[in-house]
Amino acid sequence: MKIMLKDGSFKEYSEAKSVYEIALDISEGLARMACAGEVDGKVVDLRTVIDKDVTLNIITANDPAALPVIRHTTSHVLAEAVKRLRPDAKVTIGPSIEDGFYYDFLTDPFSREDLDALEAEMKKIIKEGKEISRFTLPREEAIKFMEEKGEPFKVELIKDLPEDAEISFYDQGGFTDLCAGPHLMSTKNIKAFKLISSSMAYWRGKSDREKLQRIYGTAFNKKEELEAHLQKLEDAKMRDHNKLGREMGLFLTADVIGQGLPLFTPKGTKMIMKLQRWIEDLEDNEWGYVRTRTPLMAKSDLYKISGHWDHYMDGMFILNKDAEDGKEVMALRPMTCPFQYYVYMNEQKSYRDLPYRMSETSTLFRNEDSGEMHGLTRVRQFTITEAHIVLTPEQAEEELTRCVDLAHFVMKTLGINGDVTYRLSKWDPNNKAKYEGDENYWNSTQQYLRDVMNKNGIVFTEEDGEAAFYGPKIDIQAKNVYGKEDTMVTIQLDCSAAAKFGMYYIDEQGNKATPWIIHRTSMGCYERTLAWLIEHYAGKFPTWLCPEQVRILTISEKYNEYAEKVKAELKKAGVDVTVDKRSEKIGYKIREARLAKLPYWVIVGEQEQAENLVSVSSRFAGNEGQKPVADFVAQIVDEIKNKTIREEVNE
Repeated sequence: MKIMLKDGSFKEYSEAKSVYEIALDISEGLARMACAGEVDGKVVDLRTVIDKDVTLNIITANDPAALPVIRHTTSHVLAEAVKRLRPDAKVTIGPSIEDGFYYDFLTDPFSREDLDALEAEMKKIIKEGKEISRFTLPREEAIKFMEEKGEPFKVELIKDLPEDAEISFYDQGGFTDLCAGPHLMSTKNIKAFKLISSSMAYWRGKSDREKLQRIYGTAFNKKEELEAHLQKLEDAKMRDHNKLGREMGLFLTADVIGQGLPLFTPKGTKMIMKLQRWIEDLEDNEWGYVRTRTPLMAKSDLYKISGHWDHYMDGMFILNKDAEDGKEVMALRPMTCPFQYYVYMNEQKSYRDLPYRMSETSTLFRNEDSGEMHGLTRVRQFTITEAHIVLTPEQAEEELTRCVDLAHFVMKTLGINGDVTYRLSKWDPNNKAKYEGDENYWNSTQQYLRDVMNKNGIVFTEEDGEAAFYGPKIDIQAKNVYGKEDTMVTIQLDCSAAAKFGMYYIDEQGNKATPWIIHRTSMGCYERTLAWLIEHYAGKFPTWLCPEQVRILTISEKYNEYAEKVKAELKKAGVDVTVDKRSEKIGYKIREARLAKLPYWVIVGEQEQAENLVSVSSRFAGNEGQKPVADFVAQIVDEIKNKTIREEVNE
């Protein structure tokens, strides 16, 4: 057989050889550094036997492609350490993920002290330097093997494998785990790792299954790389909206109220109000939308027509679900679309009235699993800039482009346009029961969105199983400080709902025609957007968004009256301003203003009062000097009006 290597050279062998044996034949040094192989573009275990002509790349520890192998092997070392310290713990799965790995166990919760003890045990296992071997078993023997080990979750996994699946195991000198690999050749090849945190998770992500304890960790080839990553995580913690937003007094939660139901303080509420007023004025005055206001709940009859009852019931809060004696079954709305359809149908429309753009600041309710809740990014009640555009099929391309343009404008204004990616969210052809419409419907609508993005020069990925049940989506994604991707804006094409509701328009020939519908957001969920802004700006928001834009600091109480006069001038101009009249030293007041991440603070004393001035300082330029009050008011009003994003000064 003939093996073409990465550099274009060839190796020829008369008999089958493993990837490791080929690496060893090339050089002992390469074999020592080898972590995996890439055979015809697919990453495989070093133990994989090659018996035909292929292209082969030996993946070494310095190659980024080695990290998943290193991390997956480290997750097995973690599992062994847990079994040593907690023999009764049951193991489940332990995959590598983007920045590390995790492993889920059925056991008691882990404290930080427990994680430290596990790290120490893992170091012992790594120091033992056990060779890792791979073997396979027939299905029944594999089931019996794991039953004898008392691992019911592994038994379940084996039983769920296809009949013709190869069932493989990896043994590291006593601890054996069901796994497809690939893995390192020895535990001693793990050089740098850290257990990061622990949390609760459900088996297979289902809230009606067992509650498990998940340990997150990471691993790198070099200690320096690990330290850099840990520093990055520390920096992320400082920007984490769930921590920083609470510290800044923007929102809070209360156990007695429930998970995923945040409470916004006056400061946080003011920020959301600024966003809401801006978006509503923008849509209504510049982008041609009409505004609606619809109920927060409806009878189940509505959701049965729309399809949500069949396809989305698990995600809904249902009231009187088992109602008897003629009582109506009601549900809180998970989206606004079926309500707005009736607004459209209230008056007959012709083709001249289309596109008909309805927008609403919609409060929605979704019954998320408790394990999925996180700060403001995953909540059970949220408010969204939701719109539905009823249009002719001929108008769809232009209108979809307008939706993308509006989203671009909003993100640019917020300063987040450079940190987003685009995804075409498609149906899953292997799970057709989850969706409405046949294969032709999905292929055609997906291609329509694909063409729109291509014509607009948008680079995007495609993902099966992420579509709405009625149609595909353009999802605009952004990563949080930990690298997890969330959907910020969504634009959905729906060519089926109108017919279900009997929606129509009168076409140019005077006939009834069925419209298409675009479901879209311009900014998305206010809660998630606020979370993103907190993390993106580390709490140092653009002036127009700040709940407190100026703080007036008095040198002494003698100047309180003048401070109130300056405040009145700023208030009259629409600026959010406060006065710090406390009998503290001015240096202390300045430090507090800086810690509060205020955009501006101004000092007033004897000279300022005498000459109608303010001494201005800002996050953006430091000490800006003395200015007439009128000039400062004009400066900040212009900055707020234009939604200027100023660069921070390095102090």
